Amino acid sequence: MKFLERAIVLTCQTVMWLTTAAIFVILCVNTVLRYSTGASLQWAAELPELLFPWLVMAGVVLGAAHGAHITTSFLMEAVPAAVRRGVSVTVWLAVAGLYGTLSKATWDMLEIVADEKSPILQVPGSVTYSCVMGGMAMLAVLALVSAWEALRGHLGAGVLHDAPAPDVHVA
Repeated sequence: MKFLERAIVLTCQTVMWLTTAAIFVILCVNTVLRYSTGASLQWAAELPELLFPWLVMAGVVLGAAHGAHITTSFLMEAVPAAVRRGVSVTVWLAVAGLYGTLSKATWDMLEIVADEKSPILQVPGSVTYSCVMGGMAMLAVLALVSAWEALRGHLGAGVLHDAPAPDVHVA
């Protein structure tokens, strides 16, 4: 299970680094061209719009993998361990089912949105939708891993939760 989790995290980290770097370089080059020559690359405004959903979806999956999303756990901490275990397994399975449903629904829409093309680069709309589908599928897998860990009695374990959360300093 750890291999699968780490593969998902590595994939999302790679997507985040590549999309962030590409967006940064494109916007910098386009800005320099605009101010130095008065002209800009037409496609330079469109490509970041196509890459941004990939960046966001990778961030969402990474947030889930690291347990960095907002949770309200005070009620779960108040119940006995057996109840907490049963509720955790049920909730994680429901979450996996919902993400799986969203992934399947997106799959069904890919053919429809493939006809929509971006104005300049003519990239099919299915490219952007496929990042949502892939992200939802990865979230479903991570939820199934969490359900398995909860079933084994490792509440809060799995999906990289064993690593300490980074400190956040507020100025």
